[in-house]
Amino acid sequence: MRLVVLGCAGSYPSPTSAASGYLVQADDASGRTWSVLLDLGNGALGPLQKYGDPTALDAIALSHLHSDHVADMVVLNVLRRYRPGGPLDAVDVWGPTGTAERLTQIAGSDPATDVGGQFRFHEWDPAAPVVVGPLTLTPVPVLHPVPAFGIRVQGPSDEDPARTVTLAYTGDTDACDGLDRLAAADLLLSEAAFIEGRDDAVRGVHLTGRRAGAAASTGGSGRLVLTHLPAWTPAETVVAEARETYAGPVDVAEPGATYVL
Repeated sequence: MRLVVLGCAGSYPSPTSAASGYLVQADDASGRTWSVLLDLGNGALGPLQKYGDPTALDAIALSHLHSDHVADMVVLNVLRRYRPGGPLDAVDVWGPTGTAERLTQIAGSDPATDVGGQFRFHEWDPAAPVVVGPLTLTPVPVLHPVPAFGIRVQGPSDEDPARTVTLAYTGDTDACDGLDRLAAADLLLSEAAFIEGRDDAVRGVHLTGRRAGAAASTGGSGRLVLTHLPAWTPAETVVAEARETYAGPVDVAEPGATYVL
């Protein structure tokens, strides 16, 4: 299983990165590559065309419906619908209640951008993992001002296909039981938008590096990759906080970075 960072900027695109978007790929026993998107925020369709194929997606998994995680779904619809080869078949999209309505709201009332044709919408059910080829996606409710899910992805290891590995993506969340459950993973891709001391008055929205590290430690994560840092949040500060509570390897996500599990 492989993770490619398409965009990792928090809350809005930065000068160097699109907003949240991640491509997960894995090969099945016959050698076919399966591709799943985790979120597609503002600007993330651009790098998807560089690091993946927008016409060969097998599923799209949306953590929640804030624009910095879903806005480019609207233009993905345009690419898939109006490409010279003709419209593609609908791809399965999994998300919180109201996903279709939210994307329709962003697209507007123009029939030319109606998102109904390219996407087949499904509502997350934490009790019903989603199987996409060799990958299994399990939504885990997390703590955010809107309905939100972390996504646990299990699939074959690239190094040893007989071994199952786990990638856990937090989406946006504060510390909660769901986050601790997610963190039992080989790689925890965790948002860390806030900083201790600066953002203490705001709870129930985002993690700090310290809280992300604490979750990784509690869950036994093999690696912690910090993401969703706004431009005003220094990466070195967040990393230092994470290392206070987590002894394993800590990275900061960068556009184009690839992690092989």
